[in-house]
Amino acid sequence: MVAASAAEPIQTVKIQEDNPLSPARRVILLGASNLTRGISTVVEIAKAQWGSPLDIMSALGHGRSYGKTQRVLGRTLPGITECGLWHDLDKRPQADTASLITDVGNDLLFGVSPIQVVEWIDQCLERLASVSRSLVITELPLSNLSKLPASRFRLFRTILFPSCRMTLLETGKAAEDLNDGLLKLANRYRAQVVRPDEAWYGIDPIHIKMRHWPAAWARIMQPWSKQPLAGPAKGSFFRWLWLRLLTPHYRQILGIDQRKKQPAARFADGSQISLY
Repeated sequence: MVAASAAEPIQTVKIQEDNPLSPARRVILLGASNLTRGISTVVEIAKAQWGSPLDIMSALGHGRSYGKTQRVLGRTLPGITECGLWHDLDKRPQADTASLITDVGNDLLFGVSPIQVVEWIDQCLERLASVSRSLVITELPLSNLSKLPASRFRLFRTILFPSCRMTLLETGKAAEDLNDGLLKLANRYRAQVVRPDEAWYGIDPIHIKMRHWPAAWARIMQPWSKQPLAGPAKGSFFRWLWLRLLTPHYRQILGIDQRKKQPAARFADGSQISLY
């Protein structure tokens, strides 16, 4: 899946390591595998929608949990509510901020109840609402689940969530309950809600197809700006590879701690990115 994700057109991007100035505009991105796979496209659309240079702060990762430490293929990351993003956010200068919460649902297949996931999202929204001018939440792809054959569900459950024993019916009910909770939170915090388009997906019911990344992420982040994008985001293999190789604030690889002071990198336009 990762190898296929790297097939964006090549376009050179200069990235700098030293720039003491902090951008006056910020985006906060919280998510899991879709955000991780499409991060290069997301960065470009964020600049177009919210302005540049940007202070980009993102907690992401394949199989990322919103509230508990999770290990996937030998790599361990803390839950998003527990990661270093919040501490660093408190220490940074104030900035015009737009925030996104996406990829909500992984935790269900790791055995976490919808009520608990809603509590974790509530914690994130409470923190984000105090600093954000624009908040966006994506719904779960419920229509995909409702049309998914049981045999295909078992296949993807085995590949992506091998420890999960939930049935398709149980997963669908939990996803509906979680989505209802998200909508209530969005109303409470006055967040914009974006419903995923069925056309963004293929046989994989939860991961956006690569060819739809520009359109999908532009739609997801559209509430940040009153003006539509002038054109689709330009892909860059170098930018994608660079962003995927950056070291986050904290992780474990095969049980070995890795730490890196953030920002992880700065771009030539003055933007910077921090990963958690």
